[in-house]
Amino acid sequence: MPKVLLVAHWDWVHYNFRLPLARTLREKGYDVIFVCPSGDYVAKLRGAGFHVLNWHVRRRSLNPFREGWAIIHLAYLYWKEGPDIVNHFTIKPNLYGSIAALISGVPKVLNAFTGLGFVFSGALRARLIRAGVLPLLRRVLHRGRSLTIFQTATDRALFLDLGLVAPERSSVIAGSGVSTELFMPHTFGNRLSKEPVVLLAARLLLDKGVHEFVKAAETLQLSGIKAQFWIAGEPDRGNPASVSDEMVEIWRRQGFVQCLGHRDNMPDLLRQADIAVLPTSYQEGVPRFLLEAAATGLPLVATDIEGCRMVVRDGINGFLVSPQDVKALAQAIAKLLLDPALRARMGHASREIAVTEFDERHIIGQYLELYRGLSIVSGGEG
Repeated sequence: MPKVLLVAHWDWVHYNFRLPLARTLREKGYDVIFVCPSGDYVAKLRGAGFHVLNWHVRRRSLNPFREGWAIIHLAYLYWKEGPDIVNHFTIKPNLYGSIAALISGVPKVLNAFTGLGFVFSGALRARLIRAGVLPLLRRVLHRGRSLTIFQTATDRALFLDLGLVAPERSSVIAGSGVSTELFMPHTFGNRLSKEPVVLLAARLLLDKGVHEFVKAAETLQLSGIKAQFWIAGEPDRGNPASVSDEMVEIWRRQGFVQCLGHRDNMPDLLRQADIAVLPTSYQEGVPRFLLEAAATGLPLVATDIEGCRMVVRDGINGFLVSPQDVKALAQAIAKLLLDPALRARMGHASREIAVTEFDERHIIGQYLELYRGLSIVSGGEG
């Protein structure tokens, strides 16, 4: 039985995004093990029947001694487990995991960039980190038996331009998919609110456009438009762009939005909403929230960046606006709030797009093809 390690630096990522892949791999005869730091979601991963290895790594740490130990510890885990394939997710596990695989002799590596994140932003700190990271990435991503996948063609093109990956060892898979059976349009009679509900669900990061959403809600409510604006999520203290707890409390006191905090049952929450909004300026992959909202049959409002464009077809199933443009964001939301027929038509289109293009069975099938491809990839260890 081939052994696969799925590696991330946050147990939340595994629980929310990787369980369907893990279950499918298990059904196909793979021995699947999660690797991540210990956290609140490890028990849930084990409850799903999977073994979890505790990796000593911190998401936000830049301490060279601590980071070096994280690589050594991961290499030890690889050596001890002897996997046939390791599948890394996000930039730190991709880099550290590839180095660990080289040290420990893991033959096959699949690196998945689910977005380029803070390291590829314009912040000074990010530019300094890139100066050290890019040469290492260039070395390990060209390793003989490795493949690299991206969620957008733009991210892949950037890595090709920088010489970080080879064309024949890289590809694009549009997100992690969505269960179109779990996320279904609501039926009449299960609504809690009589007013239209506009929902943003995301980690509370400034780059996700949370501040712009609050300002748009204020603008629309002060203009007399009746609607409820909900924010589901909580600050991500492991991210430099996290919204502060103090800011969330200010928003609560102002009363223009309802801050719901973290919610586990997204299908039920989305069925209470009428419009889904994600005004991110973050150059991420395909946003999972937009996929889930589309599968639920909601019209979408998002920013005009590639990850969002892959789900939102402007004028078809929603509207695209420029990042950080509060006025355009408010106008797009207002169009949908004031026209129930338009909401229904765009919501239907969203559902069709989710079913035909982003059903998780299709996305997982693409991953399986790459796993099979790894078994025939040849070449030296480079």
